Amino acid sequence: MTIAVQPKTNTLSLEEFLEIPETKPASELIDGQIYQKPMPQGKHSTLQGRFTTIINQRGESEQLAFAFPVLRCTFAERSLVPDICVFEWANIPLDADGEILDKIELAPDWMIEILSPEQSSILVIDKISFALKHGTKLGWLIAPNEKTVLTFQGDRFNSHKDDDILPVLDVFHNWQLSVADLFDLLTFPTKK
Repeated sequence: MTIAVQPKTNTLSLEEFLEIPETKPASELIDGQIYQKPMPQGKHSTLQGRFTTIINQRGESEQLAFAFPVLRCTFAERSLVPDICVFEWANIPLDADGEILDKIELAPDWMIEILSPEQSSILVIDKISFALKHGTKLGWLIAPNEKTVLTFQGDRFNSHKDDDILPVLDVFHNWQLSVADLFDLLTFPTKK
């Protein structure tokens, strides 16, 4: 999430914000102000794509959870677009036909944000903290340049590096993922 606020002195209601056409990259409504997310660059895009795939490989076949990249979640007068949001299988918002709803009006179970170089970590942490107060069980802030992951659960905050094992949702029984494993996703081996 980029720090640049649209040059408006007035605040927007959630209803007004949702009437505005979507932007690319996505914009979010936080405390009545519009914030546009930065355009993902190499590390951000690679982590987002590969980690979403890994979560879904682990979660979909056993109907444990599903990860969605850049899915708008609107709740508690905010409209947020996490880099990755994960819903436990039982919490995926579905219509009567068993298809995912277009408008998601609840916080994800697991919110994952990937820090871009020009982003304010404070605003991203505030976004995760807000989601935790409204139903999110686990939040991650991945800092690729520092090779660090900050995790948030309830009122607990931890910083993880190297071989530290990262917390994941409880539905992922026995998944041992280290910070090093996560950042190995950035590597593209060369052919020998």
